[in-house]
Amino acid sequence: MEKENLNRLATLSHPQRNAVFRLLMRRYPDELPAGEIAEALQLKPSTASTYLAALIDAALITQRRVGTSLLYRVQMDTVQTLFSFLFHECCQGRPDLCPPFFQNPSLGEAKMMDRKFNVLFICTGNSARSIFAESILSEVAGDRFTVFSAGIKPNSGLNPFVIKMLNNKGYDTAHLRSKHVSEFQTESAPALDFVFTVCDQAANEDCPVWQGQTLTAHWSTKDPTKAVGTDAEKALAFQTTYGALRACIEAFAALPIQSLDRISLQNAMDRIGQNTPDGDQ
Repeated sequence: MEKENLNRLATLSHPQRNAVFRLLMRRYPDELPAGEIAEALQLKPSTASTYLAALIDAALITQRRVGTSLLYRVQMDTVQTLFSFLFHECCQGRPDLCPPFFQNPSLGEAKMMDRKFNVLFICTGNSARSIFAESILSEVAGDRFTVFSAGIKPNSGLNPFVIKMLNNKGYDTAHLRSKHVSEFQTESAPALDFVFTVCDQAANEDCPVWQGQTLTAHWSTKDPTKAVGTDAEKALAFQTTYGALRACIEAFAALPIQSLDRISLQNAMDRIGQNTPDGDQ
C-alpha cells in the first residue's frame, strides 16, 4: 500500500497531471468529457489523453464510456486512502501537523446553526444565470438566506432578456448589478455559508479556497446568452434556464438544513446538481 501511495504522489507531482486532477476534484461528483478537460486547461487533446491515462493507471480517476464520449471522475475512495496515508503515516497522526479538518474530524458531523445563511451564486459573466439564481432564492426563501451573485469575468451590464423576464414575473431588479467574485474574497466580505457555481466555466476555474466552513456545489445549467434565432427563440432559452435554476433552488430551500450534518447536507446539494432538470417554469 505504501508503494502504491508513493506512486500516486509521484503521478501528482507533475504540474499538468496535477492540474487535471485538481480540476476533476473541483468538479466532483461530476463526470467530465475529455474535450471539456482539455479546453478548460488549454491542453491539446492528445496531451490531455496522456495525462488522463496516467491518472487512471494510478487509480486516482475512473473512465466511463457513454456513447461516443469518454467521461472522467475522481476515484474518491483511492483519494481518501491517499489523504489518510499522508496524515497517519507521514505526520504520525499528530494534530499539530495536520490540516484543520483532521484536527477536528467531527467537523463533517456538525450541524449548521439556526440563523440566516449567506449564499453566493457564481457564473461567468454575472449577467444571466447567477442573476436568475440570486433573484429566485431571494424570492423563495429570502427570510432564511441573504443572497448574492458574482462572475469570474463579469459583464458591464445585465442581459436585457434577464431583466425583462424578471420584471414580467414581478421581481424587483433595481438592486441587481454585475460584479466580480473578488468582492466576496476580501476580509470585509460577508462570511459565506454556501457557494454555488451555475455554469461549467466558473466551476472549472481554479479559484482561491473560501475561508471558513463554506459548503460548495455545482449546478450545471445551459448558457441562455448563447441562444441564436428570433427573439422568441432566445426568450425560450432564458425561460428554460430560469426553470432549471428554480427547480434546483426550490429543492435546496426545502432541505432541513439545521437538522442535517454537514456531510449529509453536502451530499444533498450534490444530488440536486446531479439531477438538474431542463426546466420549464
